[in-house]
Amino acid sequence: MSYAHHMQRLGAFVRGYWLEVAVLVAALDAVGEVVFRRNEPGAPEAAVWFTAPAVALMVLPLLARRRWPFGAGAAVWVLAPALSFVDGRLVVFTLSVFATGIAAAFLLGNLPDPTQSRAGLLLVAGGALTIAYNEPSGSTGTYVFTAGLFSMVWLAGFALQQRGARAEAAETRAANLARDREETTRAAIAEERARIARELHDVLGHSVSVMTIQASAVRRLLGPEQVKERDALLAVEQTGREALAEMRRLVGILRLMDDSPDLEPQPGLGQVPGLVEQARDLGLAVDLLVVGDPVPLPPGVDLTAYRVVQEGLTNARKHANASRTEVHLRYEPDAIEVEVCDDGIGAAARSEGGQGLLGMRERVSIFGGEIDAGPRPEGGFRLRARLPVPGRS
Repeated sequence: MSYAHHMQRLGAFVRGYWLEVAVLVAALDAVGEVVFRRNEPGAPEAAVWFTAPAVALMVLPLLARRRWPFGAGAAVWVLAPALSFVDGRLVVFTLSVFATGIAAAFLLGNLPDPTQSRAGLLLVAGGALTIAYNEPSGSTGTYVFTAGLFSMVWLAGFALQQRGARAEAAETRAANLARDREETTRAAIAEERARIARELHDVLGHSVSVMTIQASAVRRLLGPEQVKERDALLAVEQTGREALAEMRRLVGILRLMDDSPDLEPQPGLGQVPGLVEQARDLGLAVDLLVVGDPVPLPPGVDLTAYRVVQEGLTNARKHANASRTEVHLRYEPDAIEVEVCDDGIGAAARSEGGQGLLGMRERVSIFGGEIDAGPRPEGGFRLRARLPVPGRS
């Protein structure tokens, strides 16, 4: 187990620092070549005590590429041309030094800083020309080939860096768009909830006020002997007034500074014909179909159903580019169903009017209803909401 554990740690180290390991191997290989092949044709003419540390010095700067990305690659392409003036065969003799030059050129091209990357290209091209010039067997063709080869390696690193930068920028834009979309959605929901609270305050406040006034009127008609009944009605009055005061305090924080209370009654399905006529006046052909006998609805349900029709007509006129719209009101024994269908661009209506639909979902969910919105198979867009009506079954 201990041997396997040590091998796993060694494997993890090699995977994390493979380039550093390769640099050390290349340095040892370069030193071995100039030491053991010094008598071969084309070998460096300088003494071994100079050539051995010199080739290692050209390779080892890449060990610092994590801390100094530009300096490590630049050091290779400064040292190699400089040492070629001492011995023209020294740089081109070992394969390890050649591979080091390839790696350094690629790393310089792969730098994220464009100024450093372009400076690296000058070092690579200039250094390659200098090395080719100092080689005893060099020629014009060698100069062009050597400079072109290492410049192409630099270009490969530069292209890879640009591709990675574009991918990272795309991911950043996608993340920002997703965050902005989420923030917009949250803001729309919060705004709609505040609006719902204000409207429900007006609806419930009116109902509680009527209840309190009626209780007060009945209490004043009681005889002197009806003490218990008078006390009960007085408790109802006090509870009603306290409830109204508490609602005003809670909803008051939701009102904007310039948002004055609406003194008009909140609308309901009884105002849908007027809403339809208004849409017709604005150029939208609207058909209204009522199924079932209209019956009084709870104020909150009545207001929500009206808002669904209003949202559907607004989407059809502003966002869907519709020419004809149908509004269906279905009175069922235990529910009211509202449906708005148009022949416009379904996808456009869904995307452009998405924030309004979020608000409708909030409204309908408050009363335990369900809402469905989306493109129709035959074309166009449909908004349908079904709201349960308590006490009618």
